[in-house]
Amino acid sequence: MKGLITFLTKQFELEHHQTSFSREVMAGATTFFTMAYIIVVQPALLSGLMFDAPTGMDFGAVLVATCLSAALATIAMGWYARMPVALAPGMGQNFFFVGTAIPAAASLGHPHPWQVALAAVLVAGVLFLLLSLSGARERLLASMSPSMKNGICAGIGLFIAFIGLKNAGVIVEAPGTFVTLNTQFSSPDMLLFFLGLLIMAGLHSRKIPGGILIGMAALLILSLLARFVVPSLLDTYASSTVFQGSLLMQRFQPAAELVSLPPSLGPTFLQLDLAAVFTRVMIPVVLVFLFMDVFDTMGTLIGVGKEAGLMKDGHIVGIDKAMKVDSAGTVVGAALGTSTVTSYIESAAGVEQGGRTGLTSVVTGLLFLAALFFSPLITMAGSYAVITSPALVIVGCMMMRYAKDIQWDDFSEGLPAFVILLGIPLSSSIGDGIALGFLVYPVLKMFAGRYHELRWPLVVIWPLLVFYFLGLR
Repeated sequence: MKGLITFLTKQFELEHHQTSFSREVMAGATTFFTMAYIIVVQPALLSGLMFDAPTGMDFGAVLVATCLSAALATIAMGWYARMPVALAPGMGQNFFFVGTAIPAAASLGHPHPWQVALAAVLVAGVLFLLLSLSGARERLLASMSPSMKNGICAGIGLFIAFIGLKNAGVIVEAPGTFVTLNTQFSSPDMLLFFLGLLIMAGLHSRKIPGGILIGMAALLILSLLARFVVPSLLDTYASSTVFQGSLLMQRFQPAAELVSLPPSLGPTFLQLDLAAVFTRVMIPVVLVFLFMDVFDTMGTLIGVGKEAGLMKDGHIVGIDKAMKVDSAGTVVGAALGTSTVTSYIESAAGVEQGGRTGLTSVVTGLLFLAALFFSPLITMAGSYAVITSPALVIVGCMMMRYAKDIQWDDFSEGLPAFVILLGIPLSSSIGDGIALGFLVYPVLKMFAGRYHELRWPLVVIWPLLVFYFLGLR
């Protein structure tokens, strides 16, 4: 074991990056547990179980495809690109897959429309890979001003924190204001969330290694106690509407066993209908998949890369390799039987725990492989979002510091960055938020008479974005 640690320490140059083996392992575990919910959500969504509307995809096969695609892509990201970024089937893309791609394929009269939708993801991934190999994405990234990049980082921070508050039930939907504060502060969800937030914030402020992961472990134990011990001690509270209607009672599913063999991958493996993709109905779907993947990946790599200290002279070290891994991950994921695989912004949680090298990603990827055999335990932790929500709020807070580096005194820089900063959380999409900023930036520069500050990739992509928003959505 000691020899392996020495080998990995040299392989990933941990001393050069001012980190250690134990810190990288802790960071990798933190990233994994903040995104482990996808192991539960992805098969429930793609199979149709989430909405009680079967799509024809097998739940167990999608679960295996999710874990395998996440593991392979994340390990590749760590070993080849050397970045502390984890990948898995992306939220947003998976809803588009079920809500748009499958119905579009069904309109063609195909007996298994999900096979056409998977083929569309595969084609988008191949196009994405070709863009990566050509260097087009790197030129697009280089054309972004520092203020826009800082706006992306801060916007992602707001988005992460909002996800954490929403998943914990602290922020809820409201007819008049879209969202509002949940006033049921006696709910076990609210009590556990704020207790977890205090634990994690306290450990983090004292710079205790693994504070976020320790906090999540503590919340898991407290959730089990609240689920089974509190009802026997506080009968009146346990029988109340607030307690019985909580996420703790409705969604937290304690594991009956810890270990089980993974289901078969056969029902989704290589189940693709490529011929049906090249039709008038499906080509726009492919383009939307491509656009979402490009911009989501770019935003995530900027946010996580800057947080990890990998940005040198406005360029993320290793981003060219990272983009190739991301696009290849989509191709592999589609072949296995899942929707677009993309870089996860939850990786920032591991970076906040000290992850600085690709070893963080390797650890996360190995945990996705282990999850195939510990799916009952992972399902238990992932079924109750309150366990991971405080970590997302803390990470979001940390990333907001980049807002101070936006050139607020230059309106042609400040406004586009502000549009991105607000657009990402309000649209619930990193890609759409960035796209809005890309629409505003060239126009504002032209009105200001500062044409020389525009770079050709932004000019070329502008009409494509207009077409995307007006014609493809």
